[in-house]
Amino acid sequence: MKLIIQIPCFNEAEQLPKTLADLPKHLPGVDTIEWLVVDDGSTDNTAVVAAKLGVHHVVRFPRNHGLAQSFSVGIDAALRNGADLIVNTDADNQYCAADIERLIQPLLEGCADIVIGARPIEQIEQFSRGKKILQRLGTWLVRLLSNTTVVDATSGFRAYTRKAAMALNVFSKYTYTLETIIQAGQKGMAVMSVPVRVNPPTRPSRLIRSTAQYIWRSGITMVRIFIIYRPFRFFMLPAVLSGAVGVLIGLRFLGYYLTEGGAGHVQSLILSAILIIVASLLASLAILADLQSVNRHLLEDIQSRLRWQEIAVQSDAVGFETPPVRRLGGRRPSPLPRNM
Repeated sequence: MKLIIQIPCFNEAEQLPKTLADLPKHLPGVDTIEWLVVDDGSTDNTAVVAAKLGVHHVVRFPRNHGLAQSFSVGIDAALRNGADLIVNTDADNQYCAADIERLIQPLLEGCADIVIGARPIEQIEQFSRGKKILQRLGTWLVRLLSNTTVVDATSGFRAYTRKAAMALNVFSKYTYTLETIIQAGQKGMAVMSVPVRVNPPTRPSRLIRSTAQYIWRSGITMVRIFIIYRPFRFFMLPAVLSGAVGVLIGLRFLGYYLTEGGAGHVQSLILSAILIIVASLLASLAILADLQSVNRHLLEDIQSRLRWQEIAVQSDAVGFETPPVRRLGGRRPSPLPRNM
């Protein structure tokens, strides 16, 4: 059983030594533990520090691409390096690394496909009252959209089985946290939450620059994922409402026409026609989007099969070994020597 702990990083050369020092070296039920750092275009030699500290795999972007893409590339790299279990944690040492054992236990027992660490939100002093309320509200909405019982939807402290990791696709460029939960729930994966501890903050959050921005971008992400995975319901509901209102207004006009000889109330007829036309367009869009959704499911199934085949071939290859550092976005990887 191989566990790879992946850490997306952006200018974390100062924080990384402490984060790595706290990571477990041995865990019950795990034969091998390896570390993987995704350097998202850092300008402070994060990749060099990672290599010096003995990180087994380092993937480096030449420029910053954002947390969502760093996470996605890290998952892919972990799978290519033979991970049976993948744990994602933050480079700022926000989460208590000792709780990784608690995080992976449901995976080892076969009780879950994804396990999310639930922070003690109410006990975190640096979280304002408003932020705590927003956390609860956002988690409730994610539970509603994903049909899961997740407790802390924005927690980045997570564990995945190989099968679950292969089935996930991140479309957002902002954050993966909400999207992957909704996606997992829509795909019928078993998502579980376990309580975890947090460490005192070492720096301000780089993802949440303002509460308003975070709410807006998170809301856009949830709506987008719901359209992708439930397009028929998303478009058909307003279609039915628009059509129903249009028909009622049309019946109102018809009643006046029959009782008053058709004088006046032309505005009602126009509004009824507009609403019915809008309903017809939305219903057509719902059907087309649902057909497109079927094609997407087929493509995802093909993608998953190709991933399994590719990783199986790599695992069976003689002398296969992933370079310690890979550079993405350039023409070729740029390995960092261990003695730097």
